[in-house]
Amino acid sequence: MTVDADSKLKTLNDWPPDAAREELSRCCGSAQWVEKMLDRRPFHSNEELFCAADDIWFKLTSGDWLEAFSHHPRIGDVDILRAKFASTASWCENEQKGVSKASDDVLHQLAALNDDYFEKYGYIFIVCATGKTAYEMLEILKSRMPNGKEDELKVAAGEQAKITKIRLEKLLS
Repeated sequence: MTVDADSKLKTLNDWPPDAAREELSRCCGSAQWVEKMLDRRPFHSNEELFCAADDIWFKLTSGDWLEAFSHHPRIGDVDILRAKFASTASWCENEQKGVSKASDDVLHQLAALNDDYFEKYGYIFIVCATGKTAYEMLEILKSRMPNGKEDELKVAAGEQAKITKIRLEKLLS
């Protein structure tokens, strides 16, 4: 780890609980995940931080996962992103930048299938959108629609874990 990376991890470790809670909440919207991450401090390396994040995440309840999902805007819903998710808006916009270049047809299909997904599963479609085009996200959404509820929840949780890691990396950068 570089000196700069060491100092950023030290900063995370040294933050008072309220400040660390606020910053970790930007990475994952599950209150239980945040509290358990606070309990694990100090972290001695980025790898230890990332391992703790995954370890904690995959031991949480489905209710905790759903809480985290509720902190995301729908893919492509820029208006809601700006209003409801101001604390993570810049991260979400960057994560979803592939949507901004999409054709109207792809955006309409994505919106309609997002509605179907929500109706079927009861939460928004969660995908690690970083580096993906709107068309790629649409194809992923289509491929996941046949999943059973339990299987899809696990897939969505895996996607949330990827998002959380990317956001932790941003927090340390």
